Amino acid sequence: MLPLSLTRALQVGCENSVFYLNPETDLTQPSSLSAWIPGLSSRRPPTSPSPSPCTTTATFPGNESDLGSRNDTPDETHQAFDKTSSVVITFVYFTVCAVGLTGNTLVIYVILRYAKMKTVTNIYILNLAVADVLCMLSLPFIAMQLALVHWPFGAVLCRLVMTVDSLNQFTSIFCLTVMSVDRYLAVVHPIKSTKWRKPRVAKIINLTVWGVSLLVNLPIMIFSGLMPNNNQAWACTIVWPEPQEAYQTAFMFYTFLLGFFLPLIVICLCYLLIIVKVKSSGMRVGSTKRKRSERKVTRMVSIVVAMFVLCWLPFYVFNVTSVTGTIDTTPVLKSTFEFVVVLGYANSCANPILYAFLSDNFKKSFQNVLCLKKVAGLDEAERSDSRMERTRMVNDFTAEMHNAVLLNGELQTSI
Repeated sequence: MLPLSLTRALQVGCENSVFYLNPETDLTQPSSLSAWIPGLSSRRPPTSPSPSPCTTTATFPGNESDLGSRNDTPDETHQAFDKTSSVVITFVYFTVCAVGLTGNTLVIYVILRYAKMKTVTNIYILNLAVADVLCMLSLPFIAMQLALVHWPFGAVLCRLVMTVDSLNQFTSIFCLTVMSVDRYLAVVHPIKSTKWRKPRVAKIINLTVWGVSLLVNLPIMIFSGLMPNNNQAWACTIVWPEPQEAYQTAFMFYTFLLGFFLPLIVICLCYLLIIVKVKSSGMRVGSTKRKRSERKVTRMVSIVVAMFVLCWLPFYVFNVTSVTGTIDTTPVLKSTFEFVVVLGYANSCANPILYAFLSDNFKKSFQNVLCLKKVAGLDEAERSDSRMERTRMVNDFTAEMHNAVLLNGELQTSI
């Protein structure tokens, strides 16, 4: 996996974009996709002086007969295709930014505004929304680099944008992992987990998630910077030390394992144990209001996780495949890759929509804030709401213990 800002940096290095490379282009420079994704290049380029990667005729590695064998001007169809693609992708980026920023800001507001929304799960959702907002704030800079084919904002802002952009990916998957573990505790160990499933503990865990994400993100913070592109233009990217290809490949697997694969294993394990618990307990014990609520929350979290996987899996498959085999770089592949990148960003604006459809509390809160419908009870005082929550938990605890006695000491729960 590559951070999306890095991936986008690959595509803005040349006016003809990443897939239109001169056969003598130095692919050690990250102005081309093959410099970042070793599988796109089947050979090392010569080290002799070479023309700018942004000019003259282009070839695809392993496909020189298409374009590189001619001394013509650049393929006008490919140029027009790429310019149109850049305009469309830039527009989509700003659209995703507007929707994502509005939706996630609304999520943050309703959680902080209404006492009824300050549940353990919602505190984790708050953390996820903050990460998404930061990502959306970095998106206009990346879109501008794509549109201008140049990074005009300086080295400091480059490093900041790169760090924030990649930090979102790690923080998001870590938040979803924590939420899945929380669902496991709430469903499989509803009584024992009460001392851990508290808002104060959730806030500490959120801070820990950010700390771990920063540590994992250190390579981006250290090596991100500006690289000369063409005609005194600059690209915001990662400047790896030599040997660059080794660092690029190692980083790709490093981020794939820590930013997707290993957290996904933990998430799948949590939901597998939840399913086993539900199947084994069946419906022998009547559902309380709290259990029905837990069922809805578990369903919402599982769908949010599934959406994350749906949006990010193509991106990781693309990058891992590029390392393990050679890919023919074609305009179709370029368009597919750009769609995959946008799909990853779109995940950040999909979450608020999912909350609105899957959670009654979020739906009512959104309606109240947007003045679509006045909902009573959302402005209850914190103290009153906390007291009611404690009373409900005590009642549910008593009911659970009573059911455990009836079932010969074996606690059965359902979601």
